[in-house]
Amino acid sequence: MTGLAGTGFLADDMWLIAHHEISGKPYVQPRALGIGLASGLLAELMLEGQISLRDGAVTVASRTPPEDGLERHVLGQVAGEYERHPVQTWLHFVGRTAADDVARRLESAGYVTRAGGRRFWGGGRWVPVDADNAFAPVLRVRAVLDAGRPLTAHGAVLAGLVTACGLGFRLAQYAPPRAGRSAEQAVAQLDPRLRELVAQTQAAVDSALLAHRV
Repeated sequence: MTGLAGTGFLADDMWLIAHHEISGKPYVQPRALGIGLASGLLAELMLEGQISLRDGAVTVASRTPPEDGLERHVLGQVAGEYERHPVQTWLHFVGRTAADDVARRLESAGYVTRAGGRRFWGGGRWVPVDADNAFAPVLRVRAVLDAGRPLTAHGAVLAGLVTACGLGFRLAQYAPPRAGRSAEQAVAQLDPRLRELVAQTQAAVDSALLAHRV
C-alpha cells in the first residue's frame, strides 16, 4: 500500500507515468520528457511556497532548504543566480538532467533500479521494481478527470503537465467512463502562476519537438 501511494513528489509521478511500468521504456521524446520533469520539479517548489513566478520569471519565495535533496538542489540553482531568468530558461536547463535526477530519487525510494546494474557508466535503462507501484500514478491522475472527486492542486498540475509533455493519451486510455472533467478544466482552477507554468511547459515542449523534426 505504501508503494501504491507514491512518494508524494509530483515529478516522481510524472516520471512513472512517462515510462512503461515493466520495461521502463519512455513514451515520449527525451527533450519533451526532460522539460516535463523539470516543470514537475519547479511545480513541487511552487506548491511548497519555495519559488514563485513574477512577470514570466522564476523568483525565490523562501530560502528555507527543502527536506528533499533534489528539491534543495534545484532551489539552490535558482537562488544562486543574481538575475531572474524566464521560466523556459529554467525548463531547458533543469531538463538536461531531470530524467536521471528524478530516477535516482525514485531509486532511493525503492521504485526503480538500473537494468543490468551499474557496471557500465551511463549504460542500461531505469526500470520499475514493481509494475503495480509504477502504474499507480496513472490511476491517481485518472481521478482528476472524475468530476465527482475533489480536485487537489497536486492532481491538477500533474494532469496539466502530463498533457503538456505529450502524455495525454495515458489519461485518455484510462479515463473514467463519464469523466466529467478534462485536464484543461482542472488546470483552469489552479492559481494563475501554476497555470502559467503549465502553459510555458506546453510552449517549450512544442518548440523542442518542432526543432527535433526540422
